[in-house]
Amino acid sequence: MKDYRIIDITPDNIEDFGVCGYKDARKHPELQNKIDWFKKYYPLGLKVKSVIIDDGGNQGMIEYIPGKYAHRPVDAKGYMFINCIFVGFKKQYKGRGYATALIGECEKEAEAAKMAGVAVVTRKGSFMVDDGIFLKSGYVLVDSCAPDFHLLVKKFDDSYQDPKFKVDMASGLGQYQKGLTILRSVQCPYTYKNVNEIKKAAKEVFDLTLRIVDLENPEQIQRSPCPFGSFCMIFDGKIISHHPISKGRFVNIMNKLT
Repeated sequence: MKDYRIIDITPDNIEDFGVCGYKDARKHPELQNKIDWFKKYYPLGLKVKSVIIDDGGNQGMIEYIPGKYAHRPVDAKGYMFINCIFVGFKKQYKGRGYATALIGECEKEAEAAKMAGVAVVTRKGSFMVDDGIFLKSGYVLVDSCAPDFHLLVKKFDDSYQDPKFKVDMASGLGQYQKGLTILRSVQCPYTYKNVNEIKKAAKEVFDLTLRIVDLENPEQIQRSPCPFGSFCMIFDGKIISHHPISKGRFVNIMNKLT
């Protein structure tokens, strides 16, 4: 007997269930930004599904959208694209098959919509899922990008061209050759966390003025020089973090570079 249910997050219930681990928009402006973003893209096919545990509440989610609107620098038109997936806010709820169930829900909807398949960007470490769960579910590696990002796909139509990373991704660094810059999108609420502290530390510790560039649509995100898409930290033309980091981690990185 299942100890969980999978629910659809909609504009009508998102404020009740929250998303990405956040529950109270009054305390977390980044959640309100995410809610506003969700309501904008929901009519374009954005879906969020959450795992609700009988005795543990919300313990996971998957977010996916037609590849045209993917929030990574990929060409995935014709595919459903998974922006993010994670399960087990509490450790005891990991390894119970919830992620597989969520991926299955995405695949069913992609097939029903007559899409070519489902694509996802993976990476080991923080903020992203690694290859394992997808390889077990029949996905295959079709592209990769430095330093260690993978693009995987499960195709329903073998005649359709594979998704791929944007070939000119690195060229986007050209406009950030001097100083410290953070690119971010409200798609990932964690891209706002710690940024103010990093901005303060940059000035006080390193006498640097942080430039913040808010990416406001998929076209801008898909031109990002960083495979993560929704976040990138650049110093003097080099990516120094591919995902959101703490102020302490930022200071450690900069101490090695300056």
